Amino acid sequence: MTSPLHTGAERLSNAAPHTVSWDSGLSSANIGGVAVEANKKKKTQFIGRHIMLKKEYGEKLLEGKKKTTIRIGIVRPKYKELIVHSGGRPIAKVRVVDLKVKKVKELDDNDARLDGFNNRRELLEALRKAYGRIHPEEPVTIIYLDLVQRLDHLDSDDPYLGLSPGDIARIALRYLDKELHEEDKRILRDLTVTNSIRGTAYRLYGDPTHRARIRKALRKSLDLLIRKGVLRPDRSGKTRY
Repeated sequence: MTSPLHTGAERLSNAAPHTVSWDSGLSSANIGGVAVEANKKKKTQFIGRHIMLKKEYGEKLLEGKKKTTIRIGIVRPKYKELIVHSGGRPIAKVRVVDLKVKKVKELDDNDARLDGFNNRRELLEALRKAYGRIHPEEPVTIIYLDLVQRLDHLDSDDPYLGLSPGDIARIALRYLDKELHEEDKRILRDLTVTNSIRGTAYRLYGDPTHRARIRKALRKSLDLLIRKGVLRPDRSGKTRY
């Protein structure tokens, strides 16, 4: 999939690799000299629109017991809002509200509890299980998250299950690569840019009156996602249009 264009309203600013800044008033990340020095040897890792969590961690996120995700290295999300996937399907939409970089040895019990663990020991065990051997001086990035929308059970009374056109497009492009025709994919890719049925009709077909084509692609995508069990309406197996 080609990389979509993004507006400054939703994409994080292009700060230097050893710093992180935010658009639209979010607080600056707390990144100290340790991160700057570490980044001379390690490249910054970037997170795209989607992040994966193990099932047990996804459940803690939905229950409100997990407020962060901790990644080894210096990590920068490219976007403020991310779609979280767990157990083979999307479970939540979250907003990145802050970042903090520490050394492994500086992680404490409070960091562990925010990440859904009882204490620092449990957190370090999980990090070792995920990454293998970790060095006490190694940098870790703590990404602070706010839950924006649960995606594990959706509103079947809404024509689009309560999802925005852009989010439907992002989920469909991730899970329906073999099922969708190229024109459907072209429409969905553009929706990830515009998040607007009218806007995509104008951009692709030169006339907003072609909105029916866009709606058709969205309805087809939703039907396929429901049939595959990727999306689950609350009260019905079919979307109401």
